Amino acid sequence: MKEIKLVLDQLGSTENNFGVSTGISSWAGAGELIKSFSPVDGKEIAGVTSASQADYEKVIETAQKAFKEWRIVPAPKRGEIVRQIGEQLRLKKEALGTLVSYEMGKSLQEGFGEVQEMIDICDFAVGLSRQLYGLTMHSERPQHRMYEQWHPLGIVGIISAFNFPVAVWSWNAMLAWVCGDVCIWKPSEKTPLTALACQNIISHVLKENNLPEGISCILTGGKEVGEWLSADTRIPLISATGSTGMGRQVGEAVGRRLGRSLLELGGNNAIIITPSADLKVAIPGIVFGAVGTAGQRCTSTRRLIVHVDIYEEVKTRLVKAYAQLRIGNPLDENNHVGPLIDKAAVEQYNISAEKIIEQGGSFLIKPKVLDGRGYESGCYVTPCIAEVENHFQIVQHETFAPILYLIPYETLEQAVAIQNDVPQGLSSSIFTLNMRESEYYLSVSGSDCGIANVNIGTSGAEIGGAFGGEKETGGGRESGSDAWRAYMRRQTNTVNYGNALPLAQGIKFEID
Repeated sequence: MKEIKLVLDQLGSTENNFGVSTGISSWAGAGELIKSFSPVDGKEIAGVTSASQADYEKVIETAQKAFKEWRIVPAPKRGEIVRQIGEQLRLKKEALGTLVSYEMGKSLQEGFGEVQEMIDICDFAVGLSRQLYGLTMHSERPQHRMYEQWHPLGIVGIISAFNFPVAVWSWNAMLAWVCGDVCIWKPSEKTPLTALACQNIISHVLKENNLPEGISCILTGGKEVGEWLSADTRIPLISATGSTGMGRQVGEAVGRRLGRSLLELGGNNAIIITPSADLKVAIPGIVFGAVGTAGQRCTSTRRLIVHVDIYEEVKTRLVKAYAQLRIGNPLDENNHVGPLIDKAAVEQYNISAEKIIEQGGSFLIKPKVLDGRGYESGCYVTPCIAEVENHFQIVQHETFAPILYLIPYETLEQAVAIQNDVPQGLSSSIFTLNMRESEYYLSVSGSDCGIANVNIGTSGAEIGGAFGGEKETGGGRESGSDAWRAYMRRQTNTVNYGNALPLAQGIKFEID
């Protein structure tokens, strides 16, 4: 714990300023105390006070005031602020990555990788700040000019999940900021300290540039804070990451007030292995996808669909690979798999294991909750593999744990049908050296997911591409490509530079 306190000190996060924060200043919330426990060793890290309704109103007012100033700052200048944030993240990468690993439970390498994603999206957003392009169109009326331009929306509410406690927030915030919006962040109550550490970093940059505190705001708390944000007509966009159930509640609340929602929800991701696949490449991709972050990624590999001709060989290779996995303290870089986020997640792991047997499945590698020295938190489990049928109810459901389902197939058309036959549609992959198979998979007849890969796994999305999925995954897109448009409003402009007023479609309307 001494080491973690040193990390918090390096990040400027002390017990005195844990609470509700709006950038540069902070105050103690009037709500209940939220205690953050590490799944690594079960120890309490610190307590954070949740926001009261009065705290919430103060944050909204602060953000509204800041938006009026921030929106008129030229976009390239806003990009310069994001560049400075990226530089501060580079300086704090080791400390922040360590805190991510300890508070969330992912491996130290993944903790560092998450902070690197934040740095990468800063770099992307800096370039984007000079590329918020509109369009020019030809008018049907003489001496008229038509064009489109994009304006900032206002306040963007960001509800983030525990599994990527800082990276996914940054995908939203950095783009929103260069677009001219201000952000209110509701982090997961399971990982509030990493959020406050980020807020301190942002606050420093804002203060150094004499910018208003309300550009970046945090509201700590539970479900009720998300409900306040979702129902608030003063917030034009809510970006929410989490379970499909949570997304439905957010989408319904925002929809009732005709607001906008950007939803990144559950995944039930599959990899198809064809007879031509290079298994030396495929097996590491499968294993990382299934056990990375202890199976708690929205892009984690849940289902492995294998051709019958190589089914037994793949099983043998997987058993051998899983035997090499080291489970333990994620701060030890020799370990591959850390803990689940909490004991409630362990309970879901156990329930899912029971349902697999009840519904007719069998285990190739059995599930187990680990105890004893090094596993005192009670959150460590063994990654397991089950042979199932895709129609099993448990297989149709996303379990946030390292459970991999093994399913055989005979034809590629059948494999794609199996992959698509789930309610979710986030990430997907095929391993094949056959060009016809890969092109079919990427065609309109192939994967129905928002992400479809060839010869790489389901995890590991790059910043430059739009991230998101279809069906119950929510349809939202974050990060790269043209995802920036979600954070702006489009305006069509027509300018008449002539001395007459011709009407569209040749309509005649003459008055003296």
